[in-house]
Amino acid sequence: MSERVGPIMRASNSIKHLVGQRLQGTRGAAPARAAVTAPDTDHPRPVEISPHGPSVREPASGERAARRQLADARHAIEPVLRAAVASLTDPLDRMAGYHFGWCDTTGAPAPGVQGKAFRPALTFAAAAACGGRVEDAVHAAAAVELLHNFSLVHDDVMDADDTRHGRPTVWRVWGETNATLLGDALQALALGVLSDGVPEAVTAEAVIRLARTTVALCQGQYEDCAFESRSSVSVTEYLAMAAGKTGALLGCSCALGALCAGADHRTVSAMHTFGRELGLVFQLVDDAMDIWGDPAITGKPAHSDLLHRKQSYPVVCALSSDTSPGRELARLYRSPHPMTAEKAARAAELVEAAGGRQRTLHRAATAMRSALAALPPGLATGDLTALAQLVAHRNR
Repeated sequence: MSERVGPIMRASNSIKHLVGQRLQGTRGAAPARAAVTAPDTDHPRPVEISPHGPSVREPASGERAARRQLADARHAIEPVLRAAVASLTDPLDRMAGYHFGWCDTTGAPAPGVQGKAFRPALTFAAAAACGGRVEDAVHAAAAVELLHNFSLVHDDVMDADDTRHGRPTVWRVWGETNATLLGDALQALALGVLSDGVPEAVTAEAVIRLARTTVALCQGQYEDCAFESRSSVSVTEYLAMAAGKTGALLGCSCALGALCAGADHRTVSAMHTFGRELGLVFQLVDDAMDIWGDPAITGKPAHSDLLHRKQSYPVVCALSSDTSPGRELARLYRSPHPMTAEKAARAAELVEAAGGRQRTLHRAATAMRSALAALPPGLATGDLTALAQLVAHRNR
């Protein structure tokens, strides 16, 4: 990357050294926010889904706590990410820095919008719940963020998305081939960062989990793309796709956090289940937002999935409803003519009239209850609960 990016991007020091400098003040400290009271997992808090949107209602204090976790996670993993990217040669390092929002296309510092760091936050929260510290899990947290961004760079190519966070996507600047290579490099960096930094006793299991997650991500993405050319998709098929495309990485994020904290097998498995179920909530809320969210808030074009005739969960439910609105929607989806903005707006009305919206919210609430019920009793899982509620009631 250009030397204008800054010294941390040019550093030749090991990743561990850079992280140690950033985390010096936390060594020997208590687990991150481990004092948060654990929820009663035998009787989890009722989940209220609003009929007016994909929100799960939660006090503002819970949202503030969750957003603080996201900010803390971004801060903790940044030196690991930057050191990992610095190990790449130009232009891959410059492309990665641009994608992460650190620089412009020339490598000059130009802060852009960065990701939410939701998956790393889950890793830290799971580690804290099991008595681990930030430095125990920071490499695992950075690894899941690298793997997530591998999928984003590739998704932008496959979906031909022109922008991400308000800037041209990597493939639009450097071309599809180079963007694909960058995604491959980020995947390799994820495995390297993980094996370089997690506790030696769990390195093999951690790497195997991340590798299997990569396969599940690819399978889920394949199925999602394949659905676009199919005339019908069942609810069961859609849920299996979402389990791979979204649930696998969230499950892995939580499992790695518990693993790095030295948790037993049963606890690691429970954390994986929590993350996997939360991944389904995440996907269903995404699907609902695409149709009924406010574009001014979501930052996405109105009815993007409908314009591309994607078989999202609300659409799948509507098409299988055997109702008059469902049949009209099917005719719109089968039409050889382009799906205009006006037709997409009509499709949104038909999805709701056929029960797609209500079924989506109901299934999201069910997944949320399953996620919370999976959390082991006796652990300080308040941070995980706060992040789950943030997912369920987010509007962007």
